[in-house]
Amino acid sequence: MKTEITKDKIVFAPGDVDLSKSPLRNGINSETYVLGSFNPGMTRLPNGNLLMMVRVAEALKKNIINNKLQVIRKPVNSEFVIEEFDLSEFHTSDPRKYRSKKYTHARIYALTSFSWQLPVEMSKDGLEIVNIHYDKIIQSEKSYQEYGIEDARITKIEEKYYMTACCVGSERHPTALYVSKDGLNYKNLGIIQDHQNKDMVIFPKKIGDYYYALTRPLGDHFFISSQTTDVLAGPSINIAQSPDLLHWRPLESTLLSLKKDSHLSKRLGAGAQPILTEKGWLVLFHGVEDCDEVGCYKTYWILLDKNDPAIILKHSCENPLLQANYNLTDKLEYPKYVENVVFTTGIDELDENYIIASGELDLYCRITHIPKKYFSKLF
Repeated sequence: MKTEITKDKIVFAPGDVDLSKSPLRNGINSETYVLGSFNPGMTRLPNGNLLMMVRVAEALKKNIINNKLQVIRKPVNSEFVIEEFDLSEFHTSDPRKYRSKKYTHARIYALTSFSWQLPVEMSKDGLEIVNIHYDKIIQSEKSYQEYGIEDARITKIEEKYYMTACCVGSERHPTALYVSKDGLNYKNLGIIQDHQNKDMVIFPKKIGDYYYALTRPLGDHFFISSQTTDVLAGPSINIAQSPDLLHWRPLESTLLSLKKDSHLSKRLGAGAQPILTEKGWLVLFHGVEDCDEVGCYKTYWILLDKNDPAIILKHSCENPLLQANYNLTDKLEYPKYVENVVFTTGIDELDENYIIASGELDLYCRITHIPKKYFSKLF
């Protein structure tokens, strides 16, 4: 069934970022540009407006000088610095990150940009910018954030806002939890998922005695699945529970795995925070097809049981809800460096519509309105 869309708009672009107010100005004098402003976590503020927590990927205009790769880093309690590495020591096919040839004991990367989080207040329908809160920027402050903070998700639980964010450092690649009383001012509570457990989204209420969250542990290797099962070994969406939002225990069974006969053959990951419907928990997630170096990212949905979110009632793994919309981006001025990518990271509701926030082509923030009645037909 073709997705019913009432509004679909690029609402925030790299040119909307004022880099004179970037945290990188503390130490980086070289000219930079916004490689992408995308993957916005989203929530509704007390005043009724929506907030997008936009990932700003800031890159050096000259990141290769005399065959030296220039990498931005933020040491703890210090200003930003640029470190140099021999370009010949890296594979450079992925425009987002370069893989080391020198070190082969693990997959070692150097990022081509540095990410920080910019709170952007939007109108109630998410279609117009109201205010860009440069005074509320979330930037690196810990050793595990020395290469940036990526892909926030925000869940409001009772009167507080809880934001997960993927942090990048040479020590580890964990998920940190932030908390806010007003949706704008956040405090870092520390690491809640260790190395390469990404795309963590928290449910907006306790279910029984526990809080629940979707996670995506990655790792660099998996073990072959039995020939008697349709499961394909690889990254999966898992589910975890916690008594206090700080200490998380994974459930024994994965929630959603790759399948051998599916076109989603590269990876899966949770997207927007779960939202409760009459039929169950609606969860939007990304599935990735093997189409190029980066892969084709599309948005799908699953419906989970209200009382036991480890139970999948229905899913759309064969029919995407959203995919890259080139009618929105082909006439925009910023050069594409990836294709076929939509990465959904937030959802809210207004009247008869769900408002969905996504990153588009790792460049833009996209807002899409889909009628609630469309999902009621699917459920």
